[in-house]
Amino acid sequence: MSPSARALLWPAIATALLFALLVSLGFWQVRRLGEKEALIARVERRATQAPQPIPAPQDWAALRADDYDFMHVRAQGRYIGDRDALIFAAPPEGASPEPGYWLLTPFALSGGGVVLVDRGFVPASRVDDASLRADPSGEATLVGLLRAPERRNPFTPADEPDKGVFYARDPAAIGAALGLAKAAPFALVIDAAPVTASDWPRPLGGVPTIVNNHFSYAVTWFGLSLALLVIFALYARGVTAGADASKAP
Repeated sequence: MSPSARALLWPAIATALLFALLVSLGFWQVRRLGEKEALIARVERRATQAPQPIPAPQDWAALRADDYDFMHVRAQGRYIGDRDALIFAAPPEGASPEPGYWLLTPFALSGGGVVLVDRGFVPASRVDDASLRADPSGEATLVGLLRAPERRNPFTPADEPDKGVFYARDPAAIGAALGLAKAAPFALVIDAAPVTASDWPRPLGGVPTIVNNHFSYAVTWFGLSLALLVIFALYARGVTAGADASKAP
């Protein structure tokens, strides 16, 4: 083996391994792109359909999140007074410049069972205003999207049920904290409605915007893999040129 070949052996092995990793990450992002596009299509199809009756309580135990998430439904019943929960949230677009809370209130369904209804966003500076959090009285028909429990991550703060404050929309945990019997495994986010700047809580439901950056991620990984090959080629050229120069008389 020539001196230049020996000098390039381990760099070539390292380059090959890193190239394989970068390419595999690129193809993984391509797969994720297809999955995300399918999810977006399914969400838009479900969310824009005419409202369907909310699933019956006897069917709740057998439901999976994929069966109902983003389903456009109609529910009849009445709010349960003097019990609500606050989900801390960053300021959503079109609502408020300050962070605040999503206001969830139990809603007793006419057909039995209770569903937590996300009535909208309230800024932190207004959340102690009892008049804003008062439950609408009487029978009501609500229209909105069913949402599956939010996933927590290692950075999600612990809930504060004694204060009625939660950091994820988790119907099971919130229902238990509020002492609800026969609580639904999903939440109902009511559709956005025309409101004035002073109306709180402010519903911001409707078709959600799902971020899809997987194409740009795939381009980045594939671009890095090509850049790696170019760098190795230039390095190999320099090593070979140096070896040839050393042989010159």
